[in-house]
Amino acid sequence: MILIADSGSTQTKWALVTDEATQRFRTPGMNPYYQTEAEMEETIRRALLPQLPPGARVEAVYFYGAGCAFPEKNRSVEKAIQANIPTKVCVQSDLWAAAHALCGTEAGIPCILGTGSNSCLYDGHQICEQVSPLGFILGDEGSGAVLGRKLVGDCLKRQMPAQLVQALFETYGLTPERILEKVYRQPFPNRFLASLVPFIKAHIQEEVMQRLVDEEFMRFFQRNVLMYTGHDRLSIHFVGSVAYHFSGILQTVAQRLSLQIGHIEASPLDGLVEFYRRIHRPL
Repeated sequence: MILIADSGSTQTKWALVTDEATQRFRTPGMNPYYQTEAEMEETIRRALLPQLPPGARVEAVYFYGAGCAFPEKNRSVEKAIQANIPTKVCVQSDLWAAAHALCGTEAGIPCILGTGSNSCLYDGHQICEQVSPLGFILGDEGSGAVLGRKLVGDCLKRQMPAQLVQALFETYGLTPERILEKVYRQPFPNRFLASLVPFIKAHIQEEVMQRLVDEEFMRFFQRNVLMYTGHDRLSIHFVGSVAYHFSGILQTVAQRLSLQIGHIEASPLDGLVEFYRRIHRPL
């Protein structure tokens, strides 16, 4: 019996995997950049433990999460889990989740297109190369945050048809002043900007919206994927809500660059369950 977690700042998706079945749970998110070890420990105690079957004996926990890219942060997550579930724990980043879920033990280029974006070159065992994502100000091409940034920028710079600008403002209760407040003065502007992506999806039949998404995906490929050795022969896989909901445009842009698209998934959890069912060895 193993426990797998796919965690973000908002929620954590868990899968309890046995030879016979998989049980799934959800708890509030755990991110060591924004939460203390004590806060994460309490989340597990209050939100996860009551959902586990009585007497469950977990052999190992594989936790993949946002903010889990540095040893000291990973250690705080590990200790928070072990305080409630005294077993072996492996903590890795969400990029490793993409690699394991999308590629398994095969070489490829796993990518994330969600609120942010990320990518790497994976040889089936290790991450060999990684172009830094740099965040939504300097990078994160193709991400929800950057799509939202381009959307509001075009609206406020009069690059969008007036009816679309009005529809955006009415849908989200926005004004130019409120947008500037949310972007420059309130916390987590990337989340606010990414929250506007459903508007792009709802109006994707508009040429201006198609062009916005198309151009950002092209930038993602050019500034990230094309930097990797073997990009012209390896499959390029995607996980994340943006990749999933705009998969048609994503594949069209890839075809123009003669790139081979593999899996496109909204979440890595199903792939992680399959990965560990096939290769699991105790830590």
